Amino acid sequence: MSRDIATNKQAFRDYIILETVESGIELKGSEVKSLREGKISLRDSFARVEGSEVILYNTHISPYEQASYLNVEPTRPRRLLLHRSQIKKFYSEVSQKGLTLVPLRVYFNTGGFAKVELALCKGKNLYDKRRDIKRREIDMKIRRTLRSRGKG
Repeated sequence: MSRDIATNKQAFRDYIILETVESGIELKGSEVKSLREGKISLRDSFARVEGSEVILYNTHISPYEQASYLNVEPTRPRRLLLHRSQIKKFYSEVSQKGLTLVPLRVYFNTGGFAKVELALCKGKNLYDKRRDIKRREIDMKIRRTLRSRGKG
């Protein structure tokens, strides 16, 4: 069973998620301790394929207070650990179709390793967002009426 540390709720609102993949993340020792305390923010973070690597940008991991001089920059680029075939696939899809790589959540797996759920996404248009909001409101109204009928 995995334990979620952070989720990127903004990604679910702003993007259509086409495919997800689990990847490892290269961290320094003090960053792992900060993750265990839940001090991470995925807001505005994204990944890019550079050469034969996938790099995660704008992920803020707060410095661990007891680490003193061993702390690293909170928003430094971090390498994601993927198989070469996955990297090639992501590179071709991102470069040709104009898609984006966005982290959806960070968690510790059963082995205790920090993992990132990375998604291949397409940006939503304004009308897509409005349609989702309308659908949510309609579902809420239906649930309310069904609940009120059961009480009568």
